[in-house]
Amino acid sequence: MTNRYPVKNEQVALSIEQVSKGFNLIKPPNAWQRFTKQIMPKAPSKDGENGYTKRPVLAVDNVTFSVPRGEIFGVLGPNGSGKSTLIRLMCTLLSADSGKVEVFGYDINKEEMQVKRLISRVSVDAAFFKKLSPMENLVYGARLYGLSGQDAITKAQQILERLGLDKATFKESMEDMSRGMQQKVAIARAFLTTPVLLLLDEPTTGLDPRSKHEVRSFIDELRDTHDATIIITTHDMEEADYLCDRIAIIDDGKIIALDTPEGLKQMVTAQNGHKPTLEEVFMQLTGKKLVDPNAVEGAED
Repeated sequence: MTNRYPVKNEQVALSIEQVSKGFNLIKPPNAWQRFTKQIMPKAPSKDGENGYTKRPVLAVDNVTFSVPRGEIFGVLGPNGSGKSTLIRLMCTLLSADSGKVEVFGYDINKEEMQVKRLISRVSVDAAFFKKLSPMENLVYGARLYGLSGQDAITKAQQILERLGLDKATFKESMEDMSRGMQQKVAIARAFLTTPVLLLLDEPTTGLDPRSKHEVRSFIDELRDTHDATIIITTHDMEEADYLCDRIAIIDDGKIIALDTPEGLKQMVTAQNGHKPTLEEVFMQLTGKKLVDPNAVEGAED
């Protein structure tokens, strides 16, 4: 299976100067201000309303990297560091204040439809038609990409079986399935169209160890057999170490390190004679503790 759409060049290139996202509340009103506001309303100020001063949050700040065709590129960082914002930029769901993203030569702003034909995305909170079955959801998605009905059904069955789903579940309602099983369906849907660029935003969150292993093996298979380029964000250091050719560590919207897993480990001094792990690298470079991804499902990045 090869992607039906041509590419202009062989890399994904991202050079973002700034992405502002939402607002932070800097100065909330005290109890007296709230009371006087109720009895004596005032006009909104230049900075905001109701006594609040607002400023934009700088979600991504001067981030530049390129990913060659066929590479698995990881993005690690604490919650709120800007990982998911980068994924949303690359899949055209978000526009940068300044900067540029090109997916295999196509500008995401000027050539959005060409980019969408080349990509697929799996997020930590996948959306489905919950009343429909996995097979119905997959066939619907495949038809949107122009696959014929029979081709879609055949490929959907193959991928669902490859990911370890029982055939008996293919026609069950999605709302009756566990979150882990739903995430497998989301991954199957992304693989179904054989994307040139696969964007995986914490794809194995909520999966049991066996399911994680099956998904990791399938990601490797997709890269090796279909020449796909994969960009993955994860809180799972073992997963990143196993899958990724190179890894960028991002914190407060900036890349603080970018290298191979082995190269990153060499940045940290060995303790007690043992080789540093990627987890130790992460904690030392970010100065923050790891968070259990299962405890923060759906947390905004």
